[in-house]
Amino acid sequence: MLIERTLAAVFGSNCYVLAAEPGAPALVVDPGAGAARGAMALMRSSHLRLGAILLTHGHADHVWDAQRLIDAAVTEGRVDAGPGGTADPTSVPVYIPQPDHYRLDDPAATTGITVDGKTFADLAGSAWLRPADVRPFPQDGFVHAVELVPGVAVRAVPAPGHSEGSTLFFLNARLGDNQLLFEAEALDDPADADERDYLVALDGDVIFKGSVGRTDLPGGDQYQMWATLRLLASAVDPDTVLLPGHGAATTMAHEHHANPYLAEAKVRGGETGA
Repeated sequence: MLIERTLAAVFGSNCYVLAAEPGAPALVVDPGAGAARGAMALMRSSHLRLGAILLTHGHADHVWDAQRLIDAAVTEGRVDAGPGGTADPTSVPVYIPQPDHYRLDDPAATTGITVDGKTFADLAGSAWLRPADVRPFPQDGFVHAVELVPGVAVRAVPAPGHSEGSTLFFLNARLGDNQLLFEAEALDDPADADERDYLVALDGDVIFKGSVGRTDLPGGDQYQMWATLRLLASAVDPDTVLLPGHGAATTMAHEHHANPYLAEAKVRGGETGA
């Protein structure tokens, strides 16, 4: 499997490009403001075609370039035609967890971030373009893995707290010499980089390396975040490679030992604030 990362210019959000193999349809995750250019470069380098976009949640810094990426792929003829070549060559589905669906009407306003009086649109230097084909992530995907593009099957676990719809997406990936594995310290010897299976989680702004997502933005909830983190700490395999929405890749094992916010959540995850 291919898993590559590029960075968005605004707030350094991580955007991931996944595909079963070179030349296959690509699933692009969280194309933030300025990420379209890097995502297109990654797709060109592996001869990929854009098949679908997946959003881990609806904050502006994770969704802003979704339609721009689609437009760029259409312009280059790099949209997947689907089985039998019958898909609309100008349309790409954009999947988002249902609770955050409303945010795509105006992600700058619903995210609520300003910097020195500048709105997110000011920081991005562009207006919001709502994708033409927005779909809620399939409910079946919370029960078993679903393929949004051929060969890339993801299973969703709700993880509210940072936003109402924040979700982790798990997939089994056969990987070898992948830089993200070295970064996460899942591999530390280049001579031992034979392909093997990894459990990978695209975890948005839920868990970062040494930190967690903030809860003070509209729709955030500290008590929900503690409950989410306690559940993940107890249920997720320590060997799982976490690909977060910002910063370096990590593993669940590393966060058990080095993340003070996860440690706090293990104690406070049952609190309700009542």
